[in-house]
Amino acid sequence: MTPALRIGATGFGLIAVCYGFARFAFGLFLPPMREDLALSASLAGIISGGAFFAYCVAIIISARVSERLGARAVAMAAGLVAAAGMIGIAAAPSPVWLAVFVVLAGASTGLASPPMADAVAQGVAPKRRDGTNTWINAGTSAGVALSGPIALALGGQWRLVFILFAGVALVLAVAAFFALPKASAAQHSKNSPAGLPTWSPNLLRLIGAAFLMGAASTTIWSFGGEITSTQLDWTTTGIGLLWIAIGVAGITGAAAGALVARFGINTVHRVFLGVLATSLGLVGLAFTTPLLTLIGGALFGAAYVMLTGVYLVWGTTTLSERPATGLMVGFLAIAIGQTLGAPIFGYLLGHVGLAPTVWAFIGVALATGVFGYDTPHASGRASLNPAECHPG
Repeated sequence: MTPALRIGATGFGLIAVCYGFARFAFGLFLPPMREDLALSASLAGIISGGAFFAYCVAIIISARVSERLGARAVAMAAGLVAAAGMIGIAAAPSPVWLAVFVVLAGASTGLASPPMADAVAQGVAPKRRDGTNTWINAGTSAGVALSGPIALALGGQWRLVFILFAGVALVLAVAAFFALPKASAAQHSKNSPAGLPTWSPNLLRLIGAAFLMGAASTTIWSFGGEITSTQLDWTTTGIGLLWIAIGVAGITGAAAGALVARFGINTVHRVFLGVLATSLGLVGLAFTTPLLTLIGGALFGAAYVMLTGVYLVWGTTTLSERPATGLMVGFLAIAIGQTLGAPIFGYLLGHVGLAPTVWAFIGVALATGVFGYDTPHASGRASLNPAECHPG
């Protein structure tokens, strides 16, 4: 098995478990959890916010620790933290303990991504790095897609489901031990800088783009269920189908690296911002139908994973000697955008109504295109070999 395949397969599985199971599955299984544990809606919102905050903290820590300890140790820690959190969720006797373990499980997502970028930078040939990174990133969609049918089949047995999820996380932690390099890319670089990254124009543009895209994405991630319930009177079954559509289509985001190599970061970025804006309209505006909503969900999944893949390439190319930090900058900006975007959407929804709010967030998605990657050549393409790229 080639290093690219070995690292790519392990990373894909780890991301699927940490994001699709440990983080996003909480929302899918929330109705039976609330019934079994007498969990209030307000506490459920606090728990979700806590898991998101844990992600933000963990991804910052993970980027620094990956550079010091290497990819293997941090990736294994991500799998073990995910397993511990999900075992705790399965055993939680009260809402307070559920909150503790949901937050712990959510931290695994922040731990998982930076070491995989480091592993790819060290163990994969330069010409295959972007493709491998974006394939790993698409693991999120696989986890979301798998959790949907599991929720439909075993939603009432959520404790059993989380035990099964935890077992998969343990398997991935063991796989990381055998598949990933022990050291980090930074440890192997003769010119590896220490401390904070250099705030180049490209890095600042990445922060702006990722922040706005993250804010726009909360239309579906945070309010997709609410919107479809209002527009189409959908129950958990319908929302589960929407999540399956999002997850299955999102796997196409694995092609981000190949598309960037062919068309350049800026073209792929702006095209899929248009796809994102279209998806928000199909799901959120009054003309929608069940079919259009599912199509919109599929477009959203493809656009979201594609755009996160673009930001991954953008960050790791800009900070080619510190790939874990390059990934962290973009993904943290997405997370902060989601943190601020969700309450703004909720406020507007309550004060001006659904249609004006959706139109406003469609505008945010389209406005994100003002940020572009500045290459040293007029072609507008990012080099797939970080050693050849000198972002301006």
